[in-house]
Amino acid sequence: MKQAAVGFRVHSGWSALVVVSLKKGAPTVLSRQHVHLVETFSYKFRQPYHTAEKMPLEKAHEFISGALSEAQRLGDRALRSLLGDLGRQGYQIKRCGLLLASGRALPGLEKIVQSHALIHTADGELFREALRHSCTRCDLEILCTKEKELLDQGALTLGVPRDELPQRLTELGRAQGSPWTQDEKFAALAAWLALVVSHQNS
Repeated sequence: MKQAAVGFRVHSGWSALVVVSLKKGAPTVLSRQHVHLVETFSYKFRQPYHTAEKMPLEKAHEFISGALSEAQRLGDRALRSLLGDLGRQGYQIKRCGLLLASGRALPGLEKIVQSHALIHTADGELFREALRHSCTRCDLEILCTKEKELLDQGALTLGVPRDELPQRLTELGRAQGSPWTQDEKFAALAAWLALVVSHQNS
């Protein structure tokens, strides 16, 4: 089977997902999706730590735990469906690229809800953690890259001049049509990196 990788750029409550394969060393996009990681796409559930901030601590713990479980379940479902669809087309996905924010470790819930900056960070991290869990359950190797380092890392690993890389990513999505925003471009680059790094290590 031909090899492919999936890349994620995560937001609160959803993620951009792009699958990339290599043909003669050049990337090609096989699939792109917006995956919802909450059943009810409303502020209450998309921003779980903002919601938990207004709750008693015990109830806040329950709410956050439920949000994480739901996101993991939806991530599992989306990923398994994707693996099945691409498998039937002759592609095997064994790797994923996951973009991180700062990568900074978070304190416990009690301290998080006392800081608006930490609340914002924690909302994103919850959904990244859910996708990390889903990728692990699907036996995917995970390459994590801090988003602020993505273009530098891409240029270094792929051998593409950094100032040319944005245009390469734009061209990569030309056949896909709209939307092909920074979400899709960065998710595609994360997947591309995961593929190339795996080949270099094999």
